Amino acid sequence: MSKFSFSRLKAIKDTGFGDNFSGRFINKDGYPNIKKKGVNILNRYSWYHTMLNLKRWQFIGLLVGSYIVVNFIFALIYYSIGIEHLTGVDKSNFQNEFTDVFFFSSQTFTTVGYGRIAPVGFLASLVATFEAFLGLLAFAIATGLFYGRFSRPRAFLQFSDIALISPYKDKSGLMFRMAPFKNTSLTDASITVLASFEITENGETKSSFYTLKLEVAKITSLILNWTIVHYIDEESPFYSLTQEDLKNIDIEIIVHVKAFDSIFSSDVVQRTSYTSDEIIYGAKFEKMYGPDSTNRFTVLNLDLINSTFPASLPEIS
Repeated sequence: MSKFSFSRLKAIKDTGFGDNFSGRFINKDGYPNIKKKGVNILNRYSWYHTMLNLKRWQFIGLLVGSYIVVNFIFALIYYSIGIEHLTGVDKSNFQNEFTDVFFFSSQTFTTVGYGRIAPVGFLASLVATFEAFLGLLAFAIATGLFYGRFSRPRAFLQFSDIALISPYKDKSGLMFRMAPFKNTSLTDASITVLASFEITENGETKSSFYTLKLEVAKITSLILNWTIVHYIDEESPFYSLTQEDLKNIDIEIIVHVKAFDSIFSSDVVQRTSYTSDEIIYGAKFEKMYGPDSTNRFTVLNLDLINSTFPASLPEIS
């Protein structure tokens, strides 16, 4: 029978999440699971941060898509003004006309200006002038965003998708692991782990937070994988937790990692979390590094970061 109880523990209050947070607190990508209302959309988001945080394919797709849409709109404007105000356009059919106008727009937007097609008259020239000015601004912004994404210090840490309740010492431990997946140089890495338990008291459901004591909370160099271990003893909120409790209680493990990137000479931060359904009861991680065939290098197998095998836990007394 479970003896799972929080009465012996003191919850912490200064987490910033509040007692009635809906859903998970931190998404797997490390960003808070929160929506903001009460201000208009232009003030609600930092578009610079949004563009920097887009995935690579989303960022490239947005730039290419925007480029095509802008030139299509300007092509429609030139066509509505009248193609007779553009010299050098192939007027044999609509397809050739619109294609020439579209490519004239792209040449104006990029300020290439090959010269085969040119605006004639005040209105067409005015539109071409504005488009060229807009193109200069757009490419300046795109260049800044490219540089910002390229030069921004990041931790580049890969976390295991799951956390484990594994045998450890004479009892058990909560474990998950991480590893750097790029050729970064991280030193003085430290980690803070909170456990959130959603409990009902006096008919009111609220979240209680507890700081998890870690076996190792700071390391000098983060080169290989780092397995984070919380020893489950009498001072742990997981003490006497059974597999059935794990299924019935809403739990979230909130992870905050901070390290120093010696190449950028800057601190980097990364977060993630694990919910109840991402915690595996009775398993251990497989080793994910070893020597290569020549015995001269150590190979870190990042594809093994989620590899586990079953392990029996000691009975709860």
